[in-house]
Amino acid sequence: MLLERIYDEDLAQASYVIGCQATGEAIVVDPRRDVDVYLDFAAKHGLRIAHVTETHIHADYLSGTRELATRTGAHMHVSDEGGLDWTYGEGFADAELLHDGDSIVVGNVLLQAVHTPGHTPEHLAFLVTDGAQADEPGFMLTGDFVFVGDVGRPDLLDEAAGGVDTRFEGAKQLFASLRDRFLTLPDYVQVLPAHGAGSACGKALGAIATTTVGYERAFSWWAPYLAGDDEQGFVDELLSGQPDAHAYFARMKSQNRIGPALLGELAPVAERSATSVRELLEADAAIFVDTRDQREVHEGTVAGALNIPGADRAASYGAWVYDPETEHRPLVLLVDDQVEAGRMRDHLVRVGIDAVDGFTRSLEGLPIVQPRLMQPEELDGLADVTLVDVRSRSEHADDHIPGSTHLSGGRALWHLDELPSDRPLVTYCQSGVRNSIVASALRRAGVDVIELDGSYAGWRRSTDREPSTSA
Repeated sequence: MLLERIYDEDLAQASYVIGCQATGEAIVVDPRRDVDVYLDFAAKHGLRIAHVTETHIHADYLSGTRELATRTGAHMHVSDEGGLDWTYGEGFADAELLHDGDSIVVGNVLLQAVHTPGHTPEHLAFLVTDGAQADEPGFMLTGDFVFVGDVGRPDLLDEAAGGVDTRFEGAKQLFASLRDRFLTLPDYVQVLPAHGAGSACGKALGAIATTTVGYERAFSWWAPYLAGDDEQGFVDELLSGQPDAHAYFARMKSQNRIGPALLGELAPVAERSATSVRELLEADAAIFVDTRDQREVHEGTVAGALNIPGADRAASYGAWVYDPETEHRPLVLLVDDQVEAGRMRDHLVRVGIDAVDGFTRSLEGLPIVQPRLMQPEELDGLADVTLVDVRSRSEHADDHIPGSTHLSGGRALWHLDELPSDRPLVTYCQSGVRNSIVASALRRAGVDVIELDGSYAGWRRSTDREPSTSA
């Protein structure tokens, strides 16, 4: 058996390719939407991708299950657990529907579906048996059920899918899934989760790639609650302190359930001349994306530009500032070359931002403005602005600039009604990176925004004040 973890640092997301070298067949579990990485891996190892599946309807990225099946002819398998509200839509009409105990055979490798509700009602994990070596499972692909040191949060249906108090039932289901499905496995079973540190799908995900049932049984934060059969203690601890759910999660849930639009083989991103870009911008027919860091942006950027600083986090930050459900103008990227434009495009399609219409290498000939900045010492005694902290909820709770209100960056564009329109906003994050991104989106939406230069860290350096945890 060949097993490869393919990890996306941008979204802290893991997918897996499992191959049987004897028969040359392979299966991909939880693929992302830009699927060339799986095609390249299969070609390198002489494998044919015969099957593709996913553990659940994802909220933080668009699934590549349909894309990969269309490109390769692979057979799709998706969950039919969780009830009518959680069945897959028309894009999966050709998929095999999986129930608890069903199996997928990949040459000498067997994947057995295990219904593990809690994070979502339809969630499946997969027990993997390498038939060439053993007759019992040695691995469990846990999806968003069990992570290294954590479990999948059960509140995303409330936060992102329009649910009302589903978190409490979900937390109880997680407790039962841990007790009845996970902890009944031998300690040696290796756990292969779908996310790592940095994901918003849990609050305490570990940074190492894998764990075991035995290690989690002994050392996970939830282990004492299970050992003591303390369901209420588990529920209370699980639901406290979860990170913000980004607004774009609702769009991911909806599209992943129906079936994301198919991309096909993507052509290289075309380079546009400065004249072409200027004409598009003057006609309000495109949106300029400045991919430089905030220091360069502050020296001058295109009027109305969005700031998405580079390909490495383009999926994460792009989904904060561009909503394809309401914004239909294409994007023109400021990048050094076609390779970088392609990398950025590939990250953006992971969150359903498909409208990249070209790139340019410079700002020459384009209308330039300088974003408004405010120095930390200017905050003293200021009464005619609203100070907004765009960091995470937990960062704001730990300490913040006195008098600031909180609206996390991944939610700001969708909650403009929570911001006053009669005075400017002064926004800040920790160091200025997220602040520049969010401020660019707010400015484009017509909000009067001033960025706090240096953000929270700069304010702390400029003052002798102690951190504040008051509202």
